Amino acid sequence: MENVLVIGGAGFVGSALCKALLKTASSVWSYDNYFTGTRSNHILGVNYVEGQTKDITLNLFPVKFSHVYHLGEYSRVEQSFEDIDKVFEYNTCSIYSVLRFVKASGAKIIYAGSSTKFGDEGNTGFTSPYAWTKKTNAELVNVYCNWFSLPFAITYFYNVYGANELSSGKYATVIGLFIEKVKGGASSLPVVRPGTQSRNFTHISDIVNGLIVVGESGHGDDFGIGSEESYSVIDVVEMLGCDPTFIDERRGNRMSAPVVSHKTKKLGWTPVKRLPKYLEQILKSL
Repeated sequence: MENVLVIGGAGFVGSALCKALLKTASSVWSYDNYFTGTRSNHILGVNYVEGQTKDITLNLFPVKFSHVYHLGEYSRVEQSFEDIDKVFEYNTCSIYSVLRFVKASGAKIIYAGSSTKFGDEGNTGFTSPYAWTKKTNAELVNVYCNWFSLPFAITYFYNVYGANELSSGKYATVIGLFIEKVKGGASSLPVVRPGTQSRNFTHISDIVNGLIVVGESGHGDDFGIGSEESYSVIDVVEMLGCDPTFIDERRGNRMSAPVVSHKTKKLGWTPVKRLPKYLEQILKSL
């Protein structure tokens, strides 16, 4: 790869991707509005530019890019009802600016869609502001790039976990939140009813490896990057040696989503890390 831009490069996944790209790219750039990204995630050697995605233009950067990874959208399901204005600002109102940017620069766009597209037999794409905007954005990336013969690939993550994930506050991930509570001495963990909803928890290193493989060789839609092993939320609580404390069900909370990763695997990618082993190591470190 030549010069690479990661939109959302100061976030959990984005910072890990930037770090990996430094090994192969001529230069790595991050463009982030720091909504959930933090400066503590900055990686030495990466060039950082702050700004809103809807305002992205070529004159913000002194180089042209061969690849643009777009990870910089709002990415929470249940919270998106309360944050609906932010969802539309960061997702719907920004995607066209990104597409104009890659068209003007001639870069390949690798877009991070949402696996909610596949949830509950394809029905969850309409059940929350987040799911809907991600579904429609992926459709726009697909058709726009085909209209103008632009190189593109659309990826789908499955419940990313690992070092540096958000572990507190409104936007904390399930694994990050649970680990933080266990470190604080908790013996019970909050579980949204019914608790049997399953998730294909995928380690950050597997996500990053998948993104790089798709960035180099993938073209088109439906590049799922997810572990084929699924666990219910109650399973995770038990792995951590805790009891569940049930809380009311939340809107938009899907029961399951199939992993659609056959296209990614054809490129040579396969997940390596397993959630039970990761949690076992966390418990041993306490």
